[in-house]
Amino acid sequence: MSKLNSLENKVVWITGASSGLGKALARECALQGAQVILTARRYDELEAVRVGLFKPEQHLSVAADITDESQVRHAYAEVLAQKGRIDWLINNAGLSQRALIQDTTMQTERAIMEIDYFSQVFLTKTVLPTFLQQKSGRIAYVSSVAGLLGTQYRASYSAAKAAIHMWANSLRAEVADQGVGVSVIFPGFVKTNVSLNALNGEGKPQGHQDEAIENGLEPDVFAQTVVRALINDEEYIVVGGAKEKLGVLVSRLSPSLLYKMIRKTKVK
Repeated sequence: MSKLNSLENKVVWITGASSGLGKALARECALQGAQVILTARRYDELEAVRVGLFKPEQHLSVAADITDESQVRHAYAEVLAQKGRIDWLINNAGLSQRALIQDTTMQTERAIMEIDYFSQVFLTKTVLPTFLQQKSGRIAYVSSVAGLLGTQYRASYSAAKAAIHMWANSLRAEVADQGVGVSVIFPGFVKTNVSLNALNGEGKPQGHQDEAIENGLEPDVFAQTVVRALINDEEYIVVGGAKEKLGVLVSRLSPSLLYKMIRKTKVK
């Protein structure tokens, strides 16, 4: 697979692009010369992002609920009709959680897994033939440091993010000799509305921000780091502060020490 020097005229499809990490990634990809496809559920919110991008006329808003398979198929057809190819797919759409296991309903467990795992699997399986036919491109997944570590109040979220990480690893092994790259991104605390929209045990938005998120990385810093790493064909991309990076390191060297650290850490 040939290495990119820039994103000039590359087609980059980003889900969850109306706010947060997706919006920041769209902004950075546009600055790097990409033609950006923005997808989320609400067209008006996507358009508000698109018109603020560098060279807005070369980008496209495609509204779709990624948990609806028929909408995903329609969006895919529209992207190909408008752009003719896909160079990067960034699976960013997701939903977080703030509830203890004993307080989380099975409906909430399934809702988080549907958005954070199954919908990304289906979108990838839908677009994969295009990548294989092109014999080029990169598929990226926004997992989470929580998917590497597992913490209180995030059991379903951590499990879903770990699942998409392992699924992506298998995909990478299967397409490695066909010109298609696969990357997994592990954000730590980034200053977005992720905790505001995180589900409580009953499946309703938490409605307030976490202190750790408020003190996290700026989204634009996250996006710059990620896009640079993807251009460099990196496959395992951890982006966060010193504490998150330390946690990932300790998880590799001494899992038992890590879980002692987690039990003493304020994570809600």
